[in-house]
Amino acid sequence: MNANIASKFERQFHASASYLVRAPGRVNIIGEHTDYNEGFVLPMAIDRAAHIALRPRPDRRVIVHSLEYGETIEFPLDKLKRGKGWAEYVKGAAWAMQTEGWTLSGWEGLVTGDVPRGAGLSSSSAVVIAAILAFAAASDLSPDPVKTAILGQQAEDGWIGVHVGIMDQMASVLSRPGHVLFLDCRTLEFEHIPLPEGITVAVMDTTTRRGLVDSAYNERRRQCDTAAKALGVRALRDVDEADFRSRADRLDEVTRRRARHVITENGRVLQAVEAMRQGDAETLGHLLDASHASLRDDFEVSNKALDALVAIARHQPGCYGARMTGAGFGGCAVALVENDRCPEFANAVTTEYHRETSLTPEIYLCQAMQGASLARLTL
Repeated sequence: MNANIASKFERQFHASASYLVRAPGRVNIIGEHTDYNEGFVLPMAIDRAAHIALRPRPDRRVIVHSLEYGETIEFPLDKLKRGKGWAEYVKGAAWAMQTEGWTLSGWEGLVTGDVPRGAGLSSSSAVVIAAILAFAAASDLSPDPVKTAILGQQAEDGWIGVHVGIMDQMASVLSRPGHVLFLDCRTLEFEHIPLPEGITVAVMDTTTRRGLVDSAYNERRRQCDTAAKALGVRALRDVDEADFRSRADRLDEVTRRRARHVITENGRVLQAVEAMRQGDAETLGHLLDASHASLRDDFEVSNKALDALVAIARHQPGCYGARMTGAGFGGCAVALVENDRCPEFANAVTTEYHRETSLTPEIYLCQAMQGASLARLTL
């Protein structure tokens, strides 16, 4: 991949690239809609990523060509203007860094990637993190990993206008091979927890996309904030299940169900961490199953395609558990599958899902990968 991108950069810009940047997408094993409630999550980086080949410029102009869109954009760092499309993620990275007081230099680069867009695998965050690392390389800056993640969140929130939590960026930056990232979204404390041996994470794309997600996501956030206020806490992370049961009558039915998902999901994350420490794939799988039921029934962010795909996956030999992952209303599900069963699992799920829905899923058999990286090519 790196050699291919470098050669395409040379053809595009008639010069050699100085740096290669890689920022992976992520899949969240468990802990859905808990991040913006200051709770716990368990994501991992996947073997699909955004890549940028670049070389610094002597001025403060940025020229970037997208292989996927076949488009070149150019903008000055001194006069950033909002527009539309993929280039906003690059501009957003510059805006966030300059807002925080970083002095940036220009660069020219080629951006590409293989994280499926709109599938709940954080393709946008991968591009933003890659762009931050590109600006850092061109400007001889070295933000630490947590700061890089925070800058990425600020770019998506403040420039793009998508009010995301910190999970996606932290997973893209901090992940470790063979491990999931146990992240406290309030304190940003994290720990690398090994996946049980012999397990492959199957990411299953329904190939349905999330038409309702923006309005529904914002509505769910408001409902969670309303619940926290009614329960007298800063965030739902501060309520455990016993406390919730004693005070749930303060909430109307819908708000109660939204809060119940977040509170029980935080508990499932903590149980999942203990199961992984014990190498207990069976318990981990049961927790994924329970997470999906909660997302479907209490948080109401699943859809027919996700429910069908999860049910089909669960019935396959060697599958420990499955659930929807991401914001919902389409996108992807995730399953834990015995390594030796993966080929037959993928074939059976594809066949049965197509039979039931007339859709053909994309199935990615993933291992937990290293977080974002920067490689220097030339002096």
